[in-house]
Amino acid sequence: MTSLQIGDSAPQFTGKDQDGKIINLTDFKGKKLVLFFYPKASTPGCTAEACNLRDNWGKFQEQGYEILGVSADSEKRQQNFKNKYDMPFSLLADEEKDVINAYGVWGPKKFMGKEYDGIHRTTFVIDENGMIEDIIGKVKTKEHAAQIL
Repeated sequence: MTSLQIGDSAPQFTGKDQDGKIINLTDFKGKKLVLFFYPKASTPGCTAEACNLRDNWGKFQEQGYEILGVSADSEKRQQNFKNKYDMPFSLLADEEKDVINAYGVWGPKKFMGKEYDGIHRTTFVIDENGMIEDIIGKVKTKEHAAQIL
């Protein structure tokens, strides 16, 4: 799991979103950022999590938060996911796993008795100065906004 801790400086990153637009951590300077990592676009758990954040978008905006999702999916898959569920926030297509590895959320997982490497569903709340304010490792996909707000 991640070696990052609350109070650490959030690792800088540059990546492409679902539209091929370059996004950097510095784009969010002066804003609070919910950076959520999820295993795979359009799967049940990831859809529940992203839709819960979408459904609470107004509350996040009121409190000055931006939201950015990250997975190892392609731009096309991220674009389909965003469009299908009408998400108001961007999704990074981190196919090279640069951001995923920088935040330490890639590693061994178990599912139905099988072991494999994948993304650990983790959310980082980053403050206006780029410092990690909170790390949520046990994400409740259907109630994720409540874990953050």
